[in-house]
Amino acid sequence: MASSLVLVASLVAWPAAWAVQPQPPAAAAPLQFRITEGNIENAFFQQGDVAAHLLLNSGAKPRVLVAFPAGNSGAGIWFEPTIAPVRWSLDSVTGQSHTVDGHAWHGIVARATVTGDTLVIKDAVLGSIRVLRDYQLGQGFARQAAATPQIVAKPELAERSVRWQRQRVDGAPGYAIALTADNGRFVREGEHIVLHPDHAGEAVRLHIEASTGETPLTPFTNLLNDKAQPDARSRQALQFLSYREKFLAGSWRFDTYFGRDTLMSLRLLMPVLQPGAVDAGIASVLARLAPDGQVAHEEGIGEFAVLQHLKDLGKPSATPLYDYVMVDDDYMLPQVAAAWLLEDPRGRAGARAFLAGKVDAQRQGDALVRNLLFVAASSEAFARQPVYTNLVSLKPNSQVGQWRDSNEGIGRGRYPYDVNAVWMPAALRAIGQFLDAGLLDDYTTPAQRERLRTAAASAGGWERHASALFTVNLSSERAAQQVSDYAKQIGVADAPALKALGSGALQFPAISLDAQGHPVPVLNSDEGFGLLFGQPDAATLDRDVGTLMRPFPAGLMTDAGMVVANPAYADRDVWSRFGNNAYHGTVIWAWQQAIMAAGLKRQLARTDLPATTRAHLTAAQTELWRGICAAGAMRTSELWSWSYSNGRYRIEPFGAEGAHEDESNAAQLWSTVFLALPPPETASGASSCQ
Repeated sequence: MASSLVLVASLVAWPAAWAVQPQPPAAAAPLQFRITEGNIENAFFQQGDVAAHLLLNSGAKPRVLVAFPAGNSGAGIWFEPTIAPVRWSLDSVTGQSHTVDGHAWHGIVARATVTGDTLVIKDAVLGSIRVLRDYQLGQGFARQAAATPQIVAKPELAERSVRWQRQRVDGAPGYAIALTADNGRFVREGEHIVLHPDHAGEAVRLHIEASTGETPLTPFTNLLNDKAQPDARSRQALQFLSYREKFLAGSWRFDTYFGRDTLMSLRLLMPVLQPGAVDAGIASVLARLAPDGQVAHEEGIGEFAVLQHLKDLGKPSATPLYDYVMVDDDYMLPQVAAAWLLEDPRGRAGARAFLAGKVDAQRQGDALVRNLLFVAASSEAFARQPVYTNLVSLKPNSQVGQWRDSNEGIGRGRYPYDVNAVWMPAALRAIGQFLDAGLLDDYTTPAQRERLRTAAASAGGWERHASALFTVNLSSERAAQQVSDYAKQIGVADAPALKALGSGALQFPAISLDAQGHPVPVLNSDEGFGLLFGQPDAATLDRDVGTLMRPFPAGLMTDAGMVVANPAYADRDVWSRFGNNAYHGTVIWAWQQAIMAAGLKRQLARTDLPATTRAHLTAAQTELWRGICAAGAMRTSELWSWSYSNGRYRIEPFGAEGAHEDESNAAQLWSTVFLALPPPETASGASSCQ
């Protein structure tokens, strides 16, 4: 029946528990903005206790999803694939607060219309965003539902509406989502719920209501200073993701704390953030440290924590859980803390008070020292004997450990380049800075300070010896053949790349070392970390920056931006694992372009470089910003891909059309960092993005 929307769901009646008592609206105007990427319309709303991200997915795989920063929770309705494309059109979004059984719930009401093919509901999923995320990826929801049937909400049917609502599995306030038709009727027909338009063939006008009973977060009221760039979309995305309790990594998929994302975003945004925001961000990292000083990668809160405790201990508990599988963030904290508490005059003025402040009944200075001692201890073996087995490796039985945290992210290697050649030396130097400033005296014993001082002195040796282990060398003939063969394999032109490659031998840092210590020869953007946190000599700058800035597939540069990985120089079996449909493949990540831009800016501020090197860096900066500016429409997105035709690379939203292994967040914390990175001026004084 082409004029009907068929909603398939189990039809077990479930009594309504809503006692709606609208609350008076907050005095401040709401934050509202929208971002469209391909077939996905994203609408963000934040006001008082209400913060929500509504996602409407048009096309052949329709979806309605609402994510809440409160408890990292959400509710979504997934539909079966349709024969003809479905088109959502969003009208208004407003906030709503009400009570359920005497408890406050907060959410949104949206008005939308839907046209197109028959809609068949595959599932309605309510609860933790981590559960919704797993459902979206086809990973584990069925097992979780079988183990804990309480997470499956049952539909409540009325003539013009269908609603799903349930409590959290521990009995705490839970989650709800509802569809109500203005010009349609919900009728039970067999095992189906069928939505009939009042008049055949017309678009159906719907109200979408969703809410959560999880505890709301507290938005910042004064987040940026007057140095921040005037980009409204980036400001809005940052505001939505920033709270006094923590910064959120990205929405909809990561609406909670992530250590690496917080640290890198703080470091890049630091010049334009208000001091209170930087203090809160670093404090959120210190509050989640492991007893031995490791930085928490991700937190499990709300119902996700309840489910995990139920599984592991046999009883529900909402006590947060922290994941320490990543290794790179452990070495980011010292450098970011030093940048704020020692190098930035605003942070330096309040450093002693900050360290003396309490987090979970412990001084923040004590927490920081735990991390510094962890870094020092993990540096000692390689400092004594610089062999690959003494490098920092991924943890046992883990395939991930740094920002490229997909299974193929570092080419199945075990020893990440960035952690060992950049982050460890930077962390050791930061330890030396803290010791020199005397800020650790109140939190360390003389023996601990001696151990830290010894570790700090090894920074130069670590950097030199570790970098050498990752070096890839290829003859000019081998490099050219690899580029030509790879270009043919993926269907792009090779002439510009081969011309840029030149006739000299090729040398670059591998993305990782494998378990036997062999370099994994994937060209990658992680050298940007070295530009931002290191002090390479002129020859190294000329070589490495020149290599990265070559046209893809010799280097990383495309018309769509700088890809984060290029497997052209690896074996053929690696090529398909780093495609433009892979989360960490030949795709563009906004924050990696920002890291490179900030790194080039930092190197150009040096006074010890020869004119030829400065000219190379300036040319690289111009080429990089050409790609950044060309992708302005994607600037707050997590990542994007590309297609190739008629000799040009064209931007493609990642995951928005369902052709990629995952999807991108429309609002990503570290993609807002260009608020602190104005485009360089041209010779005429104009912005390079104009």
